[in-house]
Amino acid sequence: MDFSGFDIAIIVLVALVLLVLFKGIRTIPQGYNYTVERFGRYTKTLMPGLNIIVPFVDRIGAKMNMMEQVLDVPSQEIITRDNAIVGVDGIAFFQILNAAQAAYQVSGLQNAILNLTMTNIRTVMGSMDLDELLSNRDAINERLLRVVDEAAHPWGIKITRVEIKDINPPANLIESMGRQMTAERNKRAQILAAEGLKQSQILEAEGRREAAFRDAEARERSAEAEARATQVVSEAIAKGDVQAINYFIAQKYTEALAKIGSSSNNKVVLMPFEASSLIGTLGGIGEIARGVFRGDGPSNSPRQAARPPVVRPNDN
Repeated sequence: MDFSGFDIAIIVLVALVLLVLFKGIRTIPQGYNYTVERFGRYTKTLMPGLNIIVPFVDRIGAKMNMMEQVLDVPSQEIITRDNAIVGVDGIAFFQILNAAQAAYQVSGLQNAILNLTMTNIRTVMGSMDLDELLSNRDAINERLLRVVDEAAHPWGIKITRVEIKDINPPANLIESMGRQMTAERNKRAQILAAEGLKQSQILEAEGRREAAFRDAEARERSAEAEARATQVVSEAIAKGDVQAINYFIAQKYTEALAKIGSSSNNKVVLMPFEASSLIGTLGGIGEIARGVFRGDGPSNSPRQAARPPVVRPNDN
């Protein structure tokens, strides 16, 4: 099959169009920005998606990752303000915000961030004592983040986090710190024990005071009740009520029997033979009790006073 000159021109034209499209159309993946250079000079930044450039004139310069990246900071020795040597390593998180600045303002972006972070770790932690390093890690991270982010701002990046992973003091310092912590714990334990003993003694004293107050109050109420009963009985006696006299006789009789029963000596108690006298005595006590505690007046029916028992010592 013979091709004419027109056919060859058409084929060449189609091939040229395809080559132009291939050179002029660029697809940028998500999370990346590409810089465009025209005759070696930066002109613009291509965003993710389909982009068109001038073929054979423009070319892709730097392909920058715009996602947050992690940079491992290797371990290094730091001399603290109190001349203690500790090993420190960390980690840094950064994100490129301006692709052109990150590509053309610094050569070797990750190496620059790494050296900047290590230098500031030595500066910040070297100005602190060992105790401050071990107890103020959050403050150290915050200070490092502020300093490193401010220094890296002209590079078009944002330092999102700077974290100290580990602080390794020498073995002798670890041993001395362990002894110091043990002494501090023992001291706090002794203080807490003394405070607990003091508090228990205070509570015990308060309990004794409250008990004494309650006992005094009970004795006061008992005395008031006894005085009230004595007053009522006295008034009844003044009115000529025989039951009041029986009440006093029965009370003395009961007290005498209690003393005789509590004695360790052998004795013989002679009780009255007449049961009616004893019943009359008990009835008088009941009448007086009802008159005192129920507010009823004493009974006007007179009863003959019961004869108290005669107590004789045992001849044995």
